[in-house]
Amino acid sequence: MGEGGLLLLPLLVLLLRAAGSAEPADPVSAERSLVWGPGLAAGVAVPVRHFYIQAVSAAGRNFSRSPPGRSQFKVVIKALSPKEVTRIYTPRPLDRNDGTFLMRYRMYGSVTKGLKIEILYGDQHVAQSPYILKGPVYHEYCDCPEEDPEVWQDMMSCPSQEPQITEDFISFPSIDLQQMLKEIPAKFSQSRGAIVHYTIVDNHIYRRSLGKYTDFKMFSDEMLLSLARKVRLPDVEFYLNVGDWPVEHRRANDTPGPVPVISWCGSVDSRDIILPTYDVTHSTLETLRGVTNDLLSIQGNTGPCWENKTERALFRGRDSREERLHLVKLSKENPELLDAGITGYFFFREKEKELGKAQLMGFFDFFKYKYQVNVDGTVAAYRFPYLLLGDSLVLKQDSQYYEHFYMRLKPWKHYVPVKRNLEDLLEKIKWAKENDEEARKIAKEGQLMARELLQPHRFYCYYYKVLQKYAERQASKPEIRDGMELVPQPDDRDSVCSCHRKKPLREDL
Repeated sequence: MGEGGLLLLPLLVLLLRAAGSAEPADPVSAERSLVWGPGLAAGVAVPVRHFYIQAVSAAGRNFSRSPPGRSQFKVVIKALSPKEVTRIYTPRPLDRNDGTFLMRYRMYGSVTKGLKIEILYGDQHVAQSPYILKGPVYHEYCDCPEEDPEVWQDMMSCPSQEPQITEDFISFPSIDLQQMLKEIPAKFSQSRGAIVHYTIVDNHIYRRSLGKYTDFKMFSDEMLLSLARKVRLPDVEFYLNVGDWPVEHRRANDTPGPVPVISWCGSVDSRDIILPTYDVTHSTLETLRGVTNDLLSIQGNTGPCWENKTERALFRGRDSREERLHLVKLSKENPELLDAGITGYFFFREKEKELGKAQLMGFFDFFKYKYQVNVDGTVAAYRFPYLLLGDSLVLKQDSQYYEHFYMRLKPWKHYVPVKRNLEDLLEKIKWAKENDEEARKIAKEGQLMARELLQPHRFYCYYYKVLQKYAERQASKPEIRDGMELVPQPDDRDSVCSCHRKKPLREDL
């Protein structure tokens, strides 16, 4: 099966094997169980690779709950050639409590000949195991970009269209770099102080900070460097807003018109071009290393099964928006429906005595509750993607703010909408309690959509597509400006590898 087929198989799992669900008492068939996912494709180089296992019974029925007893699935990953030695971190498969398991692995070195992945149930090989990934297979820090972006996008199974990107560029049929050079430093960097000016030339990344609140450039630096190690980036010059709020509020027909500032969060009254947030970007880069609440590990920590969850709505968070204080008042008046607490006061310190301060709560413990309330912080609440990946129902406040993937979601299909002022929140919680099966279905649809959209390789595709669209619209050549410094690729022991791609002959090298 080709690499694209390995990535698309989940649709077949969900749609074609509809012969009913296995009872937990049925034995698992190693042979009939299914395996698929991007981590079985050698070319999908991301910090942490992953794939999925669907437990299937001997009668050919998919398990829709965890098989009984401790999971007997285990995975062994090693270099195909005994002459090659590399460290590969392979934690146990994560049980997603729906009959599927998520396997993650992080490579700390590249291999030339390839990888051998053995997936076992007990001592029996699962599905087509062992899986051979023909080399070379590159690890995260190997600087070996694919020169042909079409080949790379095909290898990564990037979607041909991203509706949010299409929408964001409508206001910018042409990008005047000279106008931006005159306008952006003067207009945005003084007032906001969180603009970083980037130029990418010949796959090298240069930047200068405009303003003093640009520390979050460490997230964009790391992602751009990671992307440049995997695919040759177009020559491009752009301004990234690393602050919270979108900054460009002029409309296309205003004079002067809007300029294309790139931001991590969008709003209905701004024209910023959106990238995946620094939060999900950092989560993707640091999975199995620097973070615990990442978009993969959360899928194996979703709490009790639906019927055993506490039948109340939960909220924990800082006081970064007034509606959050209102939530606590509602909770005090309706403790049978809602458990809401503020864990830290910064904006409304005078309210702490009245409302009290809640204990911090581990994020995985959120999913002991059947319903999750998602209320904006300073901008969109960046916990939303994590809440969707759990198996609780998300009650989402109507918001002017959005992240890069919201356009793919539909209210009442993937989450339950709640009015901005929260006046219908209690009514929506009561509805969920009275319509348990429908609530459960919405929770599952939201989870399935989030699992699809929030995979690591999809973020790489999205970042690349934004840079590609932007580059196509530039009216002049990007330049390395005065005051810019090179953002270097790591050159330590962890980045050593042999790149086997053919480099083009370039007169300027």
